Amino acid sequence: MNYKGIITIQPGKRGGQPTIRGMRITVYDVLKMLASGMSEKKILSDFPELTKKDIKAVLSYASEREHALTIANHETTPRSKHFSQAS
Repeated sequence: MNYKGIITIQPGKRGGQPTIRGMRITVYDVLKMLASGMSEKKILSDFPELTKKDIKAVLSYASEREHALTIANHETTPRSKHFSQAS
């Protein structure tokens, strides 16, 4: 899913955290709700300004960001060397 245009970052809003469509609801807020067990239906009920597409964008953004961090970590972490020890 293309989250661009849905996930926005504005320096003066919520400390520059990624938000949904410039609202004060952050990607973190939605991820925390989902992680706590809140259903998509309950989130949409509690925050009627959000859409199913917004929640999918949050998940897509988080997934892509996690992937980028994992790749960056693998590129900067020296590979461990395995040495066999004689018994």
